[in-house]
Amino acid sequence: MADNSVRWEFQPVADQAVNIDFGELIDEEINLRITSLAAAINNKRLTGVTACIPTYRSLTVAYDSALVRQSHLIERLKELITTVKTETKTRKCWYLPVCYGGKYGVDLPASAQTLALSPDELIRLHTATCYRIYMIGFMPGFAYLGGLDARLHIPRRTAPRQSVPAGSISIGGIQTAVGSVAAPSGWHLLGQTPVKSFDPLREQPFLFTAGEYIEFVPIKENEYVKLADDRGYMPDWNLRA
Repeated sequence: MADNSVRWEFQPVADQAVNIDFGELIDEEINLRITSLAAAINNKRLTGVTACIPTYRSLTVAYDSALVRQSHLIERLKELITTVKTETKTRKCWYLPVCYGGKYGVDLPASAQTLALSPDELIRLHTATCYRIYMIGFMPGFAYLGGLDARLHIPRRTAPRQSVPAGSISIGGIQTAVGSVAAPSGWHLLGQTPVKSFDPLREQPFLFTAGEYIEFVPIKENEYVKLADDRGYMPDWNLRA
């Protein structure tokens, strides 16, 4: 049902977009409201709206200023915010294979030492959670995940790497993430998945959607190599309430 206790603020972004800010917290309820609002906007097909971009705690709505005035769009969005119902439908939970440690996760030993854990205990904790995908961003298909066990919270590296491989599984601060393409990173690399979360040649280039879930499944190096060589490989998924 609609929750009117959540506060929000509109922030115009030039004359082609408006940002709706729900606060400074990383909170599943706030993120659930944001993804529900994005779904409602898409379902309503509001005149002029060209894209909805959800983040941890805000939603950017892009529009064509030749088709709708910003003031009119904001009024329509206000109506939706106060009436939209939080989504209760089941969402996909992806089972993502990960090869931890070794050349695939070069920071695993040091991270475990910093956290006063053994590498096996770190992997056990990292694979014990079903993570919510809070947002896709930074790079195409890059998935930011919430719900990291507090025992795995770790400051980011003081010296970011200029490039880490696509598919890197990393932790930094209170977050964990699935990398999509080779890119700079200041996070700690625990492992690597053979799954391509971004493929411009695929019908749906982005594999994941904000609001879905991910569970990590540890695999051995030989299985990683086999799956990485399979161009058509897709991970299993199930529905989660």
